[in-house]
Amino acid sequence: MRNTAKITTAVLAAGALTLGLSACGSDKDSGSADANATLTVAATPTPQGEILAYVKDHLAAKAGLKLEVKEFTDYVTPNTAVQQGEVDANYFQHQPYLDDFNKKNGTDIVAVPHATVHLEPLGLYAKNVKKLADLKQGATIALPNDTTNEARALKLLEANGLLRLKSGAGYDATPKDVASNPKSLKFKELEAAQLPRSLGDVDAAVINGNYALEAKLSPAKDALVAESAEGNPYANFLAVKKGDEDDPRVTKLAGLLTSPEVKKFIADKYDGAVVAAF
Repeated sequence: MRNTAKITTAVLAAGALTLGLSACGSDKDSGSADANATLTVAATPTPQGEILAYVKDHLAAKAGLKLEVKEFTDYVTPNTAVQQGEVDANYFQHQPYLDDFNKKNGTDIVAVPHATVHLEPLGLYAKNVKKLADLKQGATIALPNDTTNEARALKLLEANGLLRLKSGAGYDATPKDVASNPKSLKFKELEAAQLPRSLGDVDAAVINGNYALEAKLSPAKDALVAESAEGNPYANFLAVKKGDEDDPRVTKLAGLLTSPEVKKFIADKYDGAVVAAF
């Protein structure tokens, strides 16, 4: 049975940020980690929490790993919790997001080597539009408001001919970097978790894969357009505070997350909405 702890993220996020990220790191180091202690991992519920629950229920005991999963519904608290030592690791993000988070917050969270697990294709969804060509002039499109996912959303729109970004616009692009907008699209920036609920208020929304899945939306079946997995830099991985990469429990979990059993679980459960990246 799945045994996870769900956290009230609005309260925790506010508290964590108030404490000051760079001053509140964990005092432990990987050399002193107890290999028999429980490894606590922060994750967003879908699909990361589900994948970790599969590992916990089917693989961890045989591998000698005690695993606890704490679920968060935002993209900030899992990193602040790792930085402050409240959890040992997290699994919810891609490299462009982590790079931006570390830069803005003075944190030193790193990807665990050989622990890149999956990709959730970003998709453009609409409630009343059935195909991209039917998107009306002046339509309002909701975008995730965190830096890297907003840029990722704009690049998806650009790749499908809805706009053109300025030359050199990178992982921090915003609507201000739109150079050409033939349909005069308007943009509404929202917290990523709110995007599925916005579909009744906007013409379309670019929704992250995990939140699409929670809303019973499939990138493969329901999106007007979706990202290609090939050459995509947005795969999700296991991450820890710098210095904890060699914690034996982390190394053990990395191996389980990239095992043939997990690859099969992802393929069977998500039917293309989540793709293994190993």
